[in-house]
Amino acid sequence: MKVAIVHYWLVGMRGGEKVIEALCRMYPDADVFTHVYVPDAVSDEIRRHNVTTSFIGRLPRAAKLYQRYLPLMPLALEQLDLRGYDLIISSESGPAKGIVPPPGAMHICYCHSPMRYIWNMFHEYRKRSGPITRFVMPVLAHYIRNWDSVSANRVDHFVANSETVATRLHRYYRRASTVIHPPVDVDAFEVLPNGFIEDYCLMVGELVGYKRPELAVEAFNRTGRRLVVIGGGEMLAELRRIAKPNVTVLGPQPFSVLRYHYSRCRALIFPGEEDFGIVPVEAMASGRPVIAFRRGGATETVIDGMSGVFFDEQSVDALIAAEERAREITWHPREIAAYARNFSTAVFEKQMRLHINQLLKPLAGTISMNMPAAQQRPALVQSLA
Repeated sequence: MKVAIVHYWLVGMRGGEKVIEALCRMYPDADVFTHVYVPDAVSDEIRRHNVTTSFIGRLPRAAKLYQRYLPLMPLALEQLDLRGYDLIISSESGPAKGIVPPPGAMHICYCHSPMRYIWNMFHEYRKRSGPITRFVMPVLAHYIRNWDSVSANRVDHFVANSETVATRLHRYYRRASTVIHPPVDVDAFEVLPNGFIEDYCLMVGELVGYKRPELAVEAFNRTGRRLVVIGGGEMLAELRRIAKPNVTVLGPQPFSVLRYHYSRCRALIFPGEEDFGIVPVEAMASGRPVIAFRRGGATETVIDGMSGVFFDEQSVDALIAAEERAREITWHPREIAAYARNFSTAVFEKQMRLHINQLLKPLAGTISMNMPAAQQRPALVQSLA
C-alpha cells in the first residue's frame, strides 16, 4: 500500500508533529508532504521519511514567516501531485486537508481543530494582530473560510482529536467524525511519592491570551502561595511585570526542567480552553492532579476528584476556590499516572490502525478488481490482517 501523510508545516515538535511521528512509525514507507520543512527541528523518525514541500517552502524566509503565506496555502496544496497513492492521511490544524486526492485513493483527515484563526477564534486572533493584519484579515479569512468549507468535501473520513473538535467539525463542515485522542509520551515522565512533593503549583504552556495565563498569576498574587510558570509567548514580559515574588515566571525551559517540575509540583494549573490539551495529560503521567477550567479537552481527560478538580468560570475567585479544594484532597500519584496511560502513544497507534484498516477493507477489494493480478499490491491485504 502506498501511503502519503500531509501536514501543514514541520518546523518543531508540538502535538501535531507528535501525531505525524506516530503515523510515520505506523507507515515506515510513507511519503510526507508539507508546506515548510526544517529537518533539524523534527524527530529522527520524521527525518527518515521522504519529505516533499509545496512551493511555500521555496518562498523567502519561509522557515520563519510561513504563517504570513497562509493565503497562498490553498493553491499550494492543490498543486501537490498525489497520483499513485492508495491512502492519504492529512493532519489538519493549519491548511493540510485541501489536497486533491486521486481517484480511488482513501483520504482520512486527522483533525486537531478546524483552523482556529478563521473559525472559532477569528476575533481573538484579529484583536491580537497588528493594524495592517487587522485591516486585511476579514477579507482573507472570508476567502480561506469558503475554500476550507469546500475542501472538507475532499475528505472521505474525519478523525477528531477530541469530542470538542468533533463538535466543531459538525458545526463548520457538517461532517461526522470518529474521536481518537492524540498520542502522549507518558513513559517520558517521573512519578514520585507524595513525600517528594513541594508546596507550589505549576502552569505550563504557550503564554498567549486565549490560554488565560494571567488568571493563574493574579490568583497566586492574591493568595501569596507559590506558582512556577514555564513557557514562552507574547505575554511573557507582561506576566513577569505583574508577578509578585511568590510567582516565578521561568520562560521557556528544556524538557529536563519541565519534567522535574511536573513530578514535584502540588498541582498543575490549566486555566484556558484547549482542543485537547496535552499538558494536563503530561502532568497526570507524572502523578500530579490538574486544576482545570471545565471546558474543552480537559473535560475528556481529567476526572474530578481522582486526577484533578474543575472550576466553572474563568475568574480569579473560581480558580482560588478550586485550588483550595485541591489542597484538601489526598492524591494518589500512581493511580493518576496509571490512568494517564489511556492516552499513550501505544493506545493512539492501536486505535488508529484498527480504524484505518476497517475503512480500507472496501478499498482492498476495489484494488483487486481494478488492477491486473501481476500489479495487485499484496501489502494492502496483509496490512488488514
